[in-house]
Amino acid sequence: MSITRRDFLRLSAYGFGSAFLAACGYRPGDTPTPLNPTAMPALSPTVVTQALSELGFEAFAHRVAVHQDGQYLYVESNGIPDHNMMVGITSWQQQVPLPQPYTGNNAWKIPLHPVIAENPVSAKTSLYRGAIAIAVNGVPIFNALNNRGDDAYLYGELDQWGGHSGRADDYHYHIAPLHLSEIVGVDKPIAYALDGFPIYGLTEVDGSAVIGLDEFNGHYSADGTYHYHGTTTYPYINGGMRGVVTVQGDQIEPQPHTTPIREALQPLRGATITNFTELDSTHYSLEYQLNGQKYYVNYGVDGHDYTFEFVDAQGVKTVETYHSHE
Repeated sequence: MSITRRDFLRLSAYGFGSAFLAACGYRPGDTPTPLNPTAMPALSPTVVTQALSELGFEAFAHRVAVHQDGQYLYVESNGIPDHNMMVGITSWQQQVPLPQPYTGNNAWKIPLHPVIAENPVSAKTSLYRGAIAIAVNGVPIFNALNNRGDDAYLYGELDQWGGHSGRADDYHYHIAPLHLSEIVGVDKPIAYALDGFPIYGLTEVDGSAVIGLDEFNGHYSADGTYHYHGTTTYPYINGGMRGVVTVQGDQIEPQPHTTPIREALQPLRGATITNFTELDSTHYSLEYQLNGQKYYVNYGVDGHDYTFEFVDAQGVKTVETYHSHE
């Protein structure tokens, strides 16, 4: 890839610049001088197109679209990953994954000019609502602690990928989607925090061990840029916002909204989700076991109409339909 030195220096100042710099051969160090840009010019469209191939999203171009203006990198998706979902959950609130309208004005907004905050926001005591990051496959990432303040992973609420569906039937992760490093490569981020700083996997971009993480699961690279890492222990993902963000109602703003199409349900005690099948891009089948017997939730989306077919252990079917006006 060929770019001018001027464009290279512009890229180095971006929150996602550390991802680009890593691809160009920079290695992390111990105590560099941090960069803290506040008014860098936007990249030219040509450079943005080239740079986006270094950001991790390209591997999911069939599900994720990205573009930018002078302030934000916009990430559009329907929140549904390539992998199956929900399997392995033992504490289930009877929500299922539905496609979400993370597009247009409701797209994810990643700041292009992240700034280190004087008073960072810890995810231990806040940010229990909404997402704190967006994975490069277009799936949101929430606080590792659920809205009760409990570790969602340890409570059996997450599937084998670290995700589950929320009260709006919105699928999201609560821990780092570390498997994405195998797809995009260790030299690219697996996600971006909503403060604009990238999140890498279990190693540095050159494959070396990660050392010296702060309480937010982040540290500085040799080039002076800050980034986070996913880990296998708490906080699993960025442990809060090391960068400047706006928090309203205990969640970061701006971020996309989700609108439930049905009332949130209660936990189904003793149920374990055993299989999930994506029949096509808008129709799904979830299998769960309860008291040694199999049950199914078959559901789909046709335009603004949602149909749920509940099949009990005796094969008896109950159908519910909903309509969305959005």
